Amino acid sequence: MKPTDPNKNIPEEFKAFKAEVKVASPGRINLIGEHTDYNQGFVMPAAIDKKIYFQFRKNNYNLARIYSETFDAYTEFKLQEITKSSNSWENYLLGVIDEIQKLNKQLEGFDCIMRSELPIGAGISSSAALECGFAGGLNSLFNLELTPMDIVKLSQRAENNFVGSNCGIMDQFASVMSKKDHFIKLDCETLEPKFIPAKIQNCKLLLVNTNVSHNLADSEYNTRRKECEDVVAMIQQKYTEVQSLRQVSFEILEEFRDQIDATSFKRCQYVLEENERVRQTEKALQDANLKSVGQLMYASHRGLQHQYEVSCPELDFLVDFSEDKDFIYGSRMMGGGFGGCTINLIEADKIKAYIEEVEKVYKAKFNITPTAITVVPDAGTQITKV
Repeated sequence: MKPTDPNKNIPEEFKAFKAEVKVASPGRINLIGEHTDYNQGFVMPAAIDKKIYFQFRKNNYNLARIYSETFDAYTEFKLQEITKSSNSWENYLLGVIDEIQKLNKQLEGFDCIMRSELPIGAGISSSAALECGFAGGLNSLFNLELTPMDIVKLSQRAENNFVGSNCGIMDQFASVMSKKDHFIKLDCETLEPKFIPAKIQNCKLLLVNTNVSHNLADSEYNTRRKECEDVVAMIQQKYTEVQSLRQVSFEILEEFRDQIDATSFKRCQYVLEENERVRQTEKALQDANLKSVGQLMYASHRGLQHQYEVSCPELDFLVDFSEDKDFIYGSRMMGGGFGGCTINLIEADKIKAYIEEVEKVYKAKFNITPTAITVVPDAGTQITKV
């Protein structure tokens, strides 16, 4: 594969690009249920109204030619020569092509232009939006007959196998399968979704981005996953039916307390408690009890901070600062941790003043200006044949 040269002129034909397929692929939020997906537990994500936009057309060169307007970067490569790139954003796309070709689906030369309105590193899964939108566009362009669930699973495999991030399935599922104005209570064991109306009354969802990304994120993510899997392996020796923490009750975990190191016990306790919080959040939303939703969000953050230990001072500061505001019902870190953003359930008419206030105190504390966006639960990947 040729290395990307951002200064290289893109092909002349790109200047009058007539798309055959257009795609809008959304980022996602997660209201509650963090680090539970790879433990086969419950999560509550939703696609959002911030997206990556793709335009596709066939070409006659047996080449994939891709231009990112966001990075002002162009790359091209032969479909038969898929190798890892030194440019991280390209690997998500290369991984998708690799997985499609492993399914013996026939790709031909194509051109693609991309534009993103998703902030990188904010924990709203720009990577899943990139994978799923790219896979969905190729599926439509070449009539590959992949189902939405095929696209979800191959996009996850692309991230696991090619990019090397051992992520669960939540991000890709939410990016493809979401319904407008709904959260998804997703059972990550059965992959059965339950769509819950996002009745948040006079409130909105505000993301406050710490604008930090501590380099612990990737390594610690995989460490947390292994810690949980090691406990499952120990429990399996007695309870052979147990395949993941999903099948472990509080009673079974307590039974093994003396055999599990204190740190791993804390990790697993968090996962079991977080699954219970997702169930309680479903009921609270159905009862339109936003105070209860908010309390569960705060409890989720404290579990991530003290038990799962994937937070950081910047995230904790933002959650702490929100907690005495009666117009903020709940706040928690969202995503893998060690940076990214908090998600806040906040009364809509207080947002502007709160952003000004939180920017000032956060800047004074960390000498970093946070960025804030409001998001709305939206539909999953939208594909249009032109």
